[in-house]
Amino acid sequence: MFASLWISVLLAVLCHPLLASAGTYSQVTNFGANSSGAKMYLYVPTSLKSNPAILVAVHHCQGTAQSYYGSTPYAKLADQYGFLVIYPESPYSGTCWDVSSTATLTHEGGANSNSIANMVRYTLTTYKADASRVFVQGGSSGAMMANVLAATYPDMFAAVIVYSGVPAGCFYTGTVNGWNSDCAQGKVSKSAQDWATQVRNMYKGYTGKYPRIQIYHGATDTTLRPNNYNETIKEWSGIFGYSSPMQVLPSTPRSGFTKYVYGPNLQGIWASNYGHNVPIFGDDDMKWYGIVGGSTTTTAGPSSTTTTTAGTTATSPPGSGQVQWGQCGGIGWTGPTTCVSPYKCTYSNDWYSQCI
Repeated sequence: MFASLWISVLLAVLCHPLLASAGTYSQVTNFGANSSGAKMYLYVPTSLKSNPAILVAVHHCQGTAQSYYGSTPYAKLADQYGFLVIYPESPYSGTCWDVSSTATLTHEGGANSNSIANMVRYTLTTYKADASRVFVQGGSSGAMMANVLAATYPDMFAAVIVYSGVPAGCFYTGTVNGWNSDCAQGKVSKSAQDWATQVRNMYKGYTGKYPRIQIYHGATDTTLRPNNYNETIKEWSGIFGYSSPMQVLPSTPRSGFTKYVYGPNLQGIWASNYGHNVPIFGDDDMKWYGIVGGSTTTTAGPSSTTTTTAGTTATSPPGSGQVQWGQCGGIGWTGPTTCVSPYKCTYSNDWYSQCI
């Protein structure tokens, strides 16, 4: 009888995963199906809220879960706001993510995207987390994966932020962890409708909502050329039905950046003075995810463009042209090509011209 009692206790321990203690970063090895061999690391904050939110933070090429944990602000923000952070780690040499195979670009197709989805499912169940507040962020290759996750598991994520990535599907090679030079060099250009069709084909039959998307990109990025910003905007504009910015906010989130608000589900942030090393704005990320209040309020309809800066507002009526600092040209640009007087459309590079 005594032996039977201990066997029952042992089985209970084995069948129920142990929760990590507060303020710990540790590896989770048995999170579910993992055909790609990706690793899962989880940060549990010092003060975990009940029914917490989850953030998936996806590292760049040459990065690791440990390096991303140490170099990004999300663990500290998790301590502040009480959410969980999943840090996936790529299994491949060079630690880029598979955003190029048919499997990873298909809902429940296996490969890296499915492995990360299963990390989320494990965390939701184990920590009784809030399925309506699951978010993903990534940089470079991680940003590519964030876009892929938004396309393949749109019902899993509420909001996404990509720092210097490419559109979902752009990097397709038909091989695992392949490199698509045409995409990296900004040579892949499609209509918004074609991009949207490609996204929908990643989860065929899905008719629900897609997550809110925020896109950062540097104007002088030579690793993933700036046209990838335009194409990513087109991709999600096609999904959400947007055609042009409703709001243009210069010096946002700080000097040298311009925020383009296309609607409540899509924003682009253009970094004029940066290449591939666009900085992470952790506090602004929290606003986009809705973890903390203070997100940008859109005041203009799609037929006009409103720019707010330093307490002043300038509005350009339909057809009158782009406002100061707004984009007015570049390869793949489909927005306004003329500027409000006295500003002129000034060439910066092949991918970007600006009203100055």
